[in-house]
Amino acid sequence: MSTVVNDMRTTGVRSGLVFAFGAALSFGMSGAWARGLMDAGWSPGAAVTARMWVAALVLLVPTLLALRGRWGAVRRNAGMIVGYGLLAVTAAQLCFFQAVAVMDVGIALLIEYTAPIAVVLWLWLRRGERPGVRGIIGALVAFVGLILMLEIFTGSRIDPVGILWALGAMVGAATYFLLSGRGDTGLPPIALAGLGLLIGALGLSVAGVAGILPMTWTTQDVAYRFGTLPWFVPVLAVGVVATALAYVLGIVSTRRLGSRVASFVALSEVIAALLFGWLFLGQLPGLLQAFGGALVLVGVVLVKLGEPVADDVDPEAVPEPEEALR
Repeated sequence: MSTVVNDMRTTGVRSGLVFAFGAALSFGMSGAWARGLMDAGWSPGAAVTARMWVAALVLLVPTLLALRGRWGAVRRNAGMIVGYGLLAVTAAQLCFFQAVAVMDVGIALLIEYTAPIAVVLWLWLRRGERPGVRGIIGALVAFVGLILMLEIFTGSRIDPVGILWALGAMVGAATYFLLSGRGDTGLPPIALAGLGLLIGALGLSVAGVAGILPMTWTTQDVAYRFGTLPWFVPVLAVGVVATALAYVLGIVSTRRLGSRVASFVALSEVIAALLFGWLFLGQLPGLLQAFGGALVLVGVVLVKLGEPVADDVDPEAVPEPEEALR
């Protein structure tokens, strides 16, 4: 019996890691695709709204199929679903797109991925899970790295509004890790992603119609470093691959690994974003920025290592692979 349980734990962790790296790779390309759209004349609001509508429509039928007989779980978790849709989905994506409109994709994402520190801080304030010495040192190292990355002392121009947008994306990402890891809701991962994206798409559309969120788009071709594409290609890519697929993989991996481990593995998204930023846009950080970014990653790793060993996932409760998306 113990052998079976251990095999289930190993399988759950391995598949969780595969899903987590897949999510990081998918999420990592969103900023590069979106920056091309914005350089072509799209506003951040229009780009993220198109992204969310494409993803919501892709997941609509799978979401309805997954929710057959589980509408009671939707009613019980209505508040959490709305919070997920507005913060973990809408705020994170909109703030990130606003940030990459005025700063490099990799820098914006590095700021966003100080989210694990925010997760630790929230768990400390909310649950009394006080970080250890390594966690505190890690937070300080990440803060120093952030200062170097933004080149505050060199006189280089880093848009302060972009920094604020990136920090807003960080709050949204922290919410994503905290809510995605909840396995007690009775909601299938694909349903949580689909409902959250639908809520976000509706909310952004209402804000656009009301004139609160500027909506500007164009059907002109979009130029990237490797060539020019019709406008609908990056829209579909950012909606299907970098959103629908990414959120489903992210939620599945977080439920298998727990919010702490999943947020740690998701740091690989930074590497993916830097790679896609270079391949698509020719963006590369300077030497000082690269060193600061490395310190941010080291600091986050120290924060993660300073956390309790026990994670917020029950390995014995890991679903079988065929149950993961249902």
